[in-house]
Amino acid sequence: MTAAARNNRTGFLMALFALGMLGLAFASVPLYRLFCQVTGFGGTTMRADESALPSTPTGTILNVRFDANTSSALPWSFQPEERVARAAVGARKMAFFTAKNLSDRPVTGTASFNVTPLKAGQYFNKIQCFCFTEQTLAPGQEVRMPVVYFVDPRILNDEDARRISEITLSYTFYPVDQAADAG
Repeated sequence: MTAAARNNRTGFLMALFALGMLGLAFASVPLYRLFCQVTGFGGTTMRADESALPSTPTGTILNVRFDANTSSALPWSFQPEERVARAAVGARKMAFFTAKNLSDRPVTGTASFNVTPLKAGQYFNKIQCFCFTEQTLAPGQEVRMPVVYFVDPRILNDEDARRISEITLSYTFYPVDQAADAG
């Protein structure tokens, strides 16, 4: 093989490597999000349906604290109706948040969420949540948004997590860039 052929081959392999790294960079955020949703890593809650609800709650009671935030770029007020709820491990619970569009135009927002302590994320299951979809509010519109959840009884079998007495579910609403959606 000639020197020119080796240089061409090396150049082609380096370009292929650079494209692969670029593709991996774009895929890293969705792959990390999927990893967190599957494992509960980083305080990401688990998504469940009604069939996953345990048949009998345990006698263990936890406090669930609700936290609500909005991006400064989103003209909404957003807060939980109740700051702290007592929840039996394994019992289906519902909490409500209220959001109001303070602007004179329709605004679409989406919520990110996490659970602390981080170890509790894999045991905190949401059956229904406003955070699963984008929310569009008309000018001045106020809505109540439910979250249906339960704490998996397996938390009591986890040596590190069984000592948790309070879980905080935190939401932050961000505006959805409508221009990016249209293009």
